[in-house]
Amino acid sequence: MAMSDLSTPKTTSPFLRSSSQLRLSSKLHVSNQFRNLLLPPPLHPTSISKISCSVSQNNQAPVAVQDNGSVKTKKECYGVFCLTYDLKAEEETKSWKKMISIAVSGAAGMISNHLLFKLASGSVFGPDQPIALKLLGSERSIQALEGVAMELEDSLFPLLREVDIGTDPYEVFQDVEWALLIGAKPRGPGMERAALLDINGQIFAEQGKALNAVASPNVKVLVVGNPCNTNALICLKNAPNIPAKNFHALTRLDENRAKCQLALKAGVFYDKVSNMTIWGNHSTTQVPDFLNARINGRPVKEVITDHKWLEEGFTESVQKRGGLLIQKWGRSSAASTAVSIVDAIKSLVTPTPEGDWFSTGVYTNGNPYGIAEDLVFSMPCRSKGDGDYELVKDVEIDDYLRKRIAKSEAELLAEKKCVAHLTGDGIAFCDLGPVDTMLPGEV
Repeated sequence: MAMSDLSTPKTTSPFLRSSSQLRLSSKLHVSNQFRNLLLPPPLHPTSISKISCSVSQNNQAPVAVQDNGSVKTKKECYGVFCLTYDLKAEEETKSWKKMISIAVSGAAGMISNHLLFKLASGSVFGPDQPIALKLLGSERSIQALEGVAMELEDSLFPLLREVDIGTDPYEVFQDVEWALLIGAKPRGPGMERAALLDINGQIFAEQGKALNAVASPNVKVLVVGNPCNTNALICLKNAPNIPAKNFHALTRLDENRAKCQLALKAGVFYDKVSNMTIWGNHSTTQVPDFLNARINGRPVKEVITDHKWLEEGFTESVQKRGGLLIQKWGRSSAASTAVSIVDAIKSLVTPTPEGDWFSTGVYTNGNPYGIAEDLVFSMPCRSKGDGDYELVKDVEIDDYLRKRIAKSEAELLAEKKCVAHLTGDGIAFCDLGPVDTMLPGEV
């Protein structure tokens, strides 16, 4: 899974547009004094005084406020998105749902470059769901964020009603209902896995605190930045006011890859593969479950009789897929990661088909599988489409599967000890063993 730009917390970015008061109803009227809103941003925003845009809760038009560094703003809206739209006055929007706010960290990275336009198009939350995008980046990516906002403007998405950009999670996460945490530091040459856990863990501890302080109380959080399972655990531990059940670690790309490999082996299209589970950590200890998976409704082991391949080649092909992709075209799997984020969200906001399930890394407390509690572990889930989920109880776990699951469980317990100083569990002690379990393609 690809890594995105590191988000540096608690830094106020320069506002990119100023705006006088303007109110829009069914038609957009822009006088000459507002035409500067639609022009490209200054090439060097840091050379001008900081300007911030805020919109009050009573739907008043935005007001430009001079920021001398002593005043922090709650919003930093961009260009045409600083305009206030009266949705009730527009005939086409009468059937729309209430607007939801979605935060995306690492918003200037490659994964986000694919994801944001899917979110804005309505293909994720539906054709009647207006959204506001809150984009979090770092100081070194602020101009790239401007470019992202410009492209979103030029795409003319009707459902995209607001875009805010910034570098302070306490501002960007204000009242968000979904937080997609993609930004993380990539692992460089010679970097020990324990060091990566600590560096990225600090980022997700800070973002957890920010979500706890300013996000919607029922915000749904999807952690993509790696190591995503332990980062999700750190994040939820630093957000005690948000239900632990609301935190997810992305293992959907692993599920999608597993479905693809089974379909290729069986000679069927991948939509014939169902009930695919990824157990455990997003690492080489992950367990793609062929025991409970189905092809055309039949157990995989009945359709694919090469059981040696299932036990050895299948898992290896899923684990090495990202590394092979990099060998082929020299870049990581940003596009397919973005698609898997979309799939993960849609699995929570769309009722799960009868008899099927999906994989996501969730909090283990109360799980029916005997997996250690207080971890974020990928398990099979179902949803009624309300953003919530339940763990699937009717799964078979044989000795082979249980042994593999236990290995991934042990790894996550070791990772948890490495970040104890970030989860409130005391002094960290790191002993991850000599084997590097980072997935190929993520170094």
